[in-house]
Formats: sequence, C-alpha cells, structure tokens
Amino acid sequence: MTITSAPAALPEDWNRALTVVAHPDDLEFGASSAIARWSAQGKEITELLVTRGEAGIDSLPPHESGPLRVEEQLASARAVGVESVEFLDFPDGTLEYGLPLRRALAWAIRRYRPEIIVSLNFRDHFPGSSAYNHADHRVLGPALLDAVRDAANRWVFTDLIDEGLAPWSNVRQVAFSNSPTVTHFVELTEEHLAAGIASLDAHEVYLANIEGFDQKSFLRTNAERAGASCGVGLATTFEVVPA
Repeated sequence: MTITSAPAALPEDWNRALTVVAHPDDLEFGASSAIARWSAQGKEITELLVTRGEAGIDSLPPHESGPLRVEEQLASARAVGVESVEFLDFPDGTLEYGLPLRRALAWAIRRYRPEIIVSLNFRDHFPGSSAYNHADHRVLGPALLDAVRDAANRWVFTDLIDEGLAPWSNVRQVAFSNSPTVTHFVELTEEHLAAGIASLDAHEVYLANIEGFDQKSFLRTNAERAGASCGVGLATTFEVVPA
C-alpha cells in the first residue's frame, strides 16, 4: 500500500451514493463497512453490480452460480442497511471496455443521480499482493470514470435523453476501495466493522470455495492497520478520483 501523503477523511456532506462493482462480494472486502456507517447516517445508497458473478465459483456452473450469488448479494446489502440493489447483466469474466459498458454506466448514473460513486480497486495489483488484478476490475474502473463524464454530457448517448434521463453532472468524486494508493479514509466503529463482516459472511457459498480464507480476521486486520495509518482506531481506505 502506498500513501503519498497523510490521508484525508472522506467528505460526508452528501446524501446520495451509487456503488458500482463488477461482482457480488467486491464491495464486501472493505467498502461495506463504510456503507454501514453511511446507511446509519440516513444516506441513500444504491448498489449496482455489472455482472451477476456467475463465473466466480469453480464448483458450480454459471446457471446455478448466478442466481445464488444474486441472493447472497441481496443479503449482504441488507446487512449494511441497503435495500436497493440492481444488476446490469454483463457477462462475468469477460467485461470489455467500450461503448456498451460506458452507456450502461452512464444510464445508471443518470437514473440514480449520485453525488458520490464508490467502486473497487482497478489498479494492476491489490495492496500487498503480487497477483494480477481481475480483468473485470481493471476494465470497470476506467469505464466508470469515463461514464461519469458521459453522464454529464447531453451530446453523448443522446438516446438516454429520449428515455427521459437528463444529463447528471453532480458526481463529485469516485472512491475506489482496496487501492494500493490511499488518498482518503472513513473512520469505523466496532458496529460498522461488525456489519461489514456480516455483509461478507452473507457470501457463504462463494467463501466456502476459497480455501483457507478467514474473512473475519481479514477485515479486522485491515481495519486496524488502516486505522493506525490514518490516526484512528478502525478505518477503511480509498483512492478518491475527483469527477
């Protein structure tokens, strides 16, 4: 993890957020604890999944895995106080940067009109790991940043206006969790962390297929380490890109 300067507290003077990730479980490796905090503050949060994660469990074929992972995501969202969950139904594992993905994301941004967007690390690696980041994650980040601009431009994807979706230019920033470059943090309480752990626990079948992974100690260790680096007890960190 690289911290280029002292991380700043993520601003919370907003009311509406859209989370955008490729797969069920992507939010739950850190961002969901912050979502629990924001839900408790009464903020309006919608979770948007680009795929249904149907290619994510080796022991289950996609037609069985997809519906199961959707149900696990719905339960995971409820654990942190989120009831609004949507899926774009792009194929898991084969996301491609291009106009179809940018249009779908711009459509969602115009529909939900967020002030902040939360996503997952799209850099080549995760902190402390030499493994190459998932292709879907690496594709989604740049497409999402471009879609923020697309959503604000009435002359891009003009058919969206025909659907009644006016341009939306009030996205302030996009916050990427689990990034190797940290710019901001969200302070957590024990209650927020517990809700985040419960949200990851909800991915029961998915986690059962990850040998030797202990999600409870993983999230607590990360929250304690992030808190120590940010001068608080518990935290989760983000790379924030201004819109």
